[in-house]
Amino acid sequence: MAQHSEFEATEVLPDSRLPSSEPAHPLDIRFTGSGSEYFRIWIVNLLLTLVTLTLYWPFARARRLAYFQNNTLVGRDPLGFHGDPWKMFRGYLLMLLFGVSYWAVSNFAPAFAWLPLLLLAVLWPALWRASLQFRLRNTSWRGVRMSFEGDLKGAYLCMLPFFIPVVLVGFVIGFAASATQGADEGAAGAVFAAATGLMVLAMAALSPWLLARIKRYQHGGYVFAQQRTRLDAGLGAFYGFSFRVMGVSLLCSALLAGVGVIVAAVMGASSGAAVIMLPFLLALAYLVFPLVLMPYITSRLQNLLWGQTRSRRIRFDSQLRFVPLMLLTAKNWLLIAFTLGLYWPFAKVNTARLRLEAMGVSVQGDVNAWLAKAQGGDKGILGDAAGDFFGIDMGL
Repeated sequence: MAQHSEFEATEVLPDSRLPSSEPAHPLDIRFTGSGSEYFRIWIVNLLLTLVTLTLYWPFARARRLAYFQNNTLVGRDPLGFHGDPWKMFRGYLLMLLFGVSYWAVSNFAPAFAWLPLLLLAVLWPALWRASLQFRLRNTSWRGVRMSFEGDLKGAYLCMLPFFIPVVLVGFVIGFAASATQGADEGAAGAVFAAATGLMVLAMAALSPWLLARIKRYQHGGYVFAQQRTRLDAGLGAFYGFSFRVMGVSLLCSALLAGVGVIVAAVMGASSGAAVIMLPFLLALAYLVFPLVLMPYITSRLQNLLWGQTRSRRIRFDSQLRFVPLMLLTAKNWLLIAFTLGLYWPFAKVNTARLRLEAMGVSVQGDVNAWLAKAQGGDKGILGDAAGDFFGIDMGL
């Protein structure tokens, strides 16, 4: 198995080699859930979460995950979800404890409000890894459990560069403070603006690299039937993705600027027109960016990640298209607003169907034979007790 970074394992799990002569069998992915079915689950979950002051939330999440996974068919067989909601409840209490601790310290000892945040930052990679272990271990297909084999050291190494922005902020503040001593107000403002701009540019330049590290660790740890996946996307693919996202953002900004110029020309340059135009442009920006930029990011990132995730026997593919996702997002938003939020479960089902059915899986060799052989030695059946204890699901 190819090595992609310093935190990926280099060993190949047993029985993962496959003669290249064996044919590939495509498995379509279908979603059979319906909005009306999920609406009944959603409304009960919502009411019980409100009545219990959010304590029912992990149980509601377990029901939601079970519904979506049981209605996701790979080939002709559905995924299974076996998560214990009580273990998820323990994880929820842990996160609730962090929130209460931060509130208490912020109100009664503001000088130490950074301590709970620092503790959460230190524990976050371990909690994230535990959530991946819990989610994968409790997912099955055709009676075989999945698992996540990324190690704890790799979780900390892939997230360590996220502390770079903290160092940059400290450097900018120190540099700006020393450079503006004795300077007038205008010069001080210019130095702070320049330092802040450099910091933003540095963070923007580092973001694709950080995203690549995290996704290589995450997609390099999935295991099913002794097949450990890897992410073949290079660093250039992530920078290309980021540049395209920046291009779409600039196009959206140019569109808003053009609309503003047209509206200003029609309404005139009076101060009253400016007062009316500003809220109009803000509302338009609130609609354009989420309805255009977010579907673009979602579709391109899904295709980038799952189109390059594979093992020796398993190969994933994703052909999620931007325009259908954008149109579906606009439809969902409109109907959610029109129904005062009651269309939300229908929107979730429609979006899940579009995203899942844009994906496919190809498996080499006789699926029944290698699944049967893998069942006896699949570590995902029992799993790691430490990750099972936390049971926190932060999403994959």
